[in-house]
Amino acid sequence: MTAAFLETALPLVAAPMAGGATTVDLGAAATGAGALAFLAGGYLSAEALHARIRAARDWGVFGVNLFVPGADAVDAEAFRRYAGELADEARAGGVTLDPVPRTDDDAWSDKVALLCEEPVPVVSFTFALPDRSDIERLRRAGSAVLATVTTVAEARFAEDAGVDGLIVQGPSAGGHSATWDPDRRIADGATAPIVSAVRRNTSLPLIAAGGVDGPAAVAALLHAGADAVAVGTLLLRTDESGASPTHRDALASPEYTETAVTRAFTGRPARALRNGFIDRHASHEITAYPAVHHLTRELRQRAAASGDAERLHLWAGTGYRAAGTGSASDVLRSLAASL
Repeated sequence: MTAAFLETALPLVAAPMAGGATTVDLGAAATGAGALAFLAGGYLSAEALHARIRAARDWGVFGVNLFVPGADAVDAEAFRRYAGELADEARAGGVTLDPVPRTDDDAWSDKVALLCEEPVPVVSFTFALPDRSDIERLRRAGSAVLATVTTVAEARFAEDAGVDGLIVQGPSAGGHSATWDPDRRIADGATAPIVSAVRRNTSLPLIAAGGVDGPAAVAALLHAGADAVAVGTLLLRTDESGASPTHRDALASPEYTETAVTRAFTGRPARALRNGFIDRHASHEITAYPAVHHLTRELRQRAAASGDAERLHLWAGTGYRAAGTGSASDVLRSLAASL
């Protein structure tokens, strides 16, 4: 079964990359090429998200992605120790770290209310499954609702909750893992086997995400049972990307030879280019999102501005070597050229 929201010219999706990488211009280029584009709602206020939605209205079909807030308590003492572990990084970066954990729900209620009042064609979730009532509200407003899953068990729960489709993320994806269990160890592996396993258990539309490094990877994920393939890392160096110059340069630098999954930057597992910060703090990282995200945010912002790639969260999937420059529309068309 293929849903109407996936009936685009290209079986491709421009993945939502929160924190600035996904821009309105990137979404416009993706939809102009015939792909489905998502706005990244994570970290934005409802007002800022509303402005981006207004700018995207002439795209036709598009989506908005939201972070589902977690319910896990933060171990204040473990957090204090981790903040102390980062003291040298803070001094080098010229920032002060607050050892008191700060948490929030990423303005969840305000954003859901906005999307119910001003519906968009597609809404997707990551990090968890929201209450069934929120899923139903968004569907009643007219949106197709998608859940991001990383296992067959998560897929079953999401289908039982009434979602319209699934984004199946493999472990090779860049940035935050969508796993519903932030303590879970994310082992290396391909996306296709997970897509195949989920496809055997559901007839819902599937978008595959993770490890895309060229047209052959796209074809393999479609063959595994996906209806479309999400692309993120390969868009980070494009003309329309909002990724910092430091991040863009690192993706092409021979100094970075592998990726690693780390909690060191945000307290949640995320795949990035392996750099000094990861190596120095791998043995001390804790599970505490978004508290660790807030703890290191200014440090990371300073690193990006100063060109310090060794203290920056260089989110990247395993296909990062194939990330090229040029227009996002050309990148997407090239990925579908042989289909």
